[in-house]
Amino acid sequence: MNRVLLTILCVFLSITNVNAALMQGGVSTSQQVYANSNRIIDKTTRQPVANAKVTVPAKNYTTYTDNNGQFELNTRINTPTILSVEKANYKPFSVTVTQSSASRPFVLSLEKSNQFDIKIDSELCHLGDNNYSGYSANAGQFKSGAVGPVYKKNFYISSSANGKQYFLVIGSIIGIDTALARGMGQNNISNAFASPPVVYLNGQKIAEIQINGDNQKIRLPKNLIKWNQQNIITIKAGRNLMQTAYVDYDDIEFMNVSVQTF
Repeated sequence: MNRVLLTILCVFLSITNVNAALMQGGVSTSQQVYANSNRIIDKTTRQPVANAKVTVPAKNYTTYTDNNGQFELNTRINTPTILSVEKANYKPFSVTVTQSSASRPFVLSLEKSNQFDIKIDSELCHLGDNNYSGYSANAGQFKSGAVGPVYKKNFYISSSANGKQYFLVIGSIIGIDTALARGMGQNNISNAFASPPVVYLNGQKIAEIQINGDNQKIRLPKNLIKWNQQNIITIKAGRNLMQTAYVDYDDIEFMNVSVQTF
């Protein structure tokens, strides 16, 4: 799909209760631009970021940037695939690269983390039941077996951050087969669609994720946050709405889950 269109349309969410909020998503032009070589730079200083870890989990590919922030992407990208970048003191970052975007050098910019940012999970997670069509969104890039239909992680927020507005950030997510994702051309399934994955904070529903994309942000309602305590983020996979004989979960994969302030 056209990346500009994805960036524009990634601001979308079903509002289902008073705690739900609009989700922002998409890769901004400042994060991925084309250049003479693949490089990682600091978003503020524009200086190269050396020794950053670059991975393509679906391809078992890992490399590191050199002193000039440059790296080689020596793996074949055939369909939209998650590329992740990790570096100490920087926010988690991932981007869905396509065959066309990976075929020419690009620059990615990393943003420094702050004392209030909370890293929840940097690993690739596969939700669902391992029962999916090859026409599903990005199904050809699914790397790991499903851990089941529910993802849960704990995180602690100090009351010293009470004045901050927190967001749950999902670096990249693929495999969503909702009607909206199908309408946007994100999958090739013609006779079925799924309900969206649902996000909960401490047992309360706060969002539905309707489309695939990068840098998806979900506002965490302050009235649901437990200050100076453990909080629980839950993500539940959607279901195939055309299958009534049994429960058929929509398989998805996502990476780089964090809680950040903006």
